[in-house]
Amino acid sequence: MWMRHTWFEGWRLFALLTLTLIGLSLWIAGMQHFEVEGVRMVIRFTARTSLLLFCLAFSAAALVRLVPNPWTRWQRRNRRYLGLTFAASHGIHAITIAAFATLDPAGFAAATSVVSYVFGGIGYLVIIAMTATSFRPSAALLGPHAWRRLHLVGGYYLLAQFMVSFGKRIPEMPLYALFLLPLAAVFALRMISMSARPAPQPVQAG
Repeated sequence: MWMRHTWFEGWRLFALLTLTLIGLSLWIAGMQHFEVEGVRMVIRFTARTSLLLFCLAFSAAALVRLVPNPWTRWQRRNRRYLGLTFAASHGIHAITIAAFATLDPAGFAAATSVVSYVFGGIGYLVIIAMTATSFRPSAALLGPHAWRRLHLVGGYYLLAQFMVSFGKRIPEMPLYALFLLPLAAVFALRMISMSARPAPQPVQAG
């Protein structure tokens, strides 16, 4: 029950995590005098914080269904705020990508491709759509069925994109395989949770 009474919830959670991300990003870039290498370090840092926050948000419902305890109930209650913090983290990620493109156009061109523009752009559109519909008025306007479809399909799209983004670096840096483990765990948890749901009961004729 201790988690229920903590102040580390809701908008306080979002504000504290987001301010921490901003502060750490500025500190990392500042260590390199806000030059290209510092910007690239922030890009890598925010990619990893986004991965962590996404996994926490996208696994919350499955975890509390499979392993109900104070932590998973806290995680489920704060799923929206973890998701919004993920969006903030990826917003910082986008800003630093733009800074990289400005500071080192040749390096940016070598590190990206048309494919990354397309699928990365779709990913950001998904994040914007999911963030915009994370509030009651916009969610009500969208409707429950469309809202669920957007957040379900969008979540799996982002999971796949994380898989590709981190997976493609494994040949050069094998330790990047470790980043795939939480993504695989989230996918497995959601599949197990879905299979554990009781089957719908047939309607009996009166």
